[in-house]
Amino acid sequence: MSRIAIIQGHPAPGGGRFCHALAQAYATGAAEGGHDIRHVDVAELDFPMLRSKSDWEDAAPPAAIAGAQATIAWAEHLVIVYPLWLGGMPALLKGFLEQVLRPNFLAGTSEPGASWKTTLKGRSSRTIVTMGMPAFVYRWYFGAHSLRSLKRSILGLVGVGPNRHMLIGSVETMSVGKRKAHLDAVRRLGSRAV
Repeated sequence: MSRIAIIQGHPAPGGGRFCHALAQAYATGAAEGGHDIRHVDVAELDFPMLRSKSDWEDAAPPAAIAGAQATIAWAEHLVIVYPLWLGGMPALLKGFLEQVLRPNFLAGTSEPGASWKTTLKGRSSRTIVTMGMPAFVYRWYFGAHSLRSLKRSILGLVGVGPNRHMLIGSVETMSVGKRKAHLDAVRRLGSRAV
């Protein structure tokens, strides 16, 4: 059994989007698999955008961010769900990650002169990205650049890995049957916590 934090990165509050349905399908599968689940809905959190290095390094995180940090620290597996906007993750999700992944949260204890350690080492992740374009276009023509950045420059940098992903394209024109197939696939991933 795993402890799973599902981070809903769609910036629209209140649910009702395909990203919300995908996150719920993963949670349903995880519950069926006997895993413990906690949710972080980024759109429902109240936090400012960081505007300076000193704010990022020295300021105390807002209460909503401190709660999200506790959930992420508790988890063994992170699931991040978001729509592709302008070729990347929505600004609200990026702002959330900047707030959460502060040095004071990430830094483990290390001796002076030793390499940097992170408190998130050993966790795994699954990122689910929805988009209007066909997923193969994002992957092959655009090189899945924003997903690669998330996996390498954010998750990988803070010690999270392996980092798996699922791309779901053409969501605006997707048939009901195809949506159900994606939801079923995500539910199965949740039951295995991958």
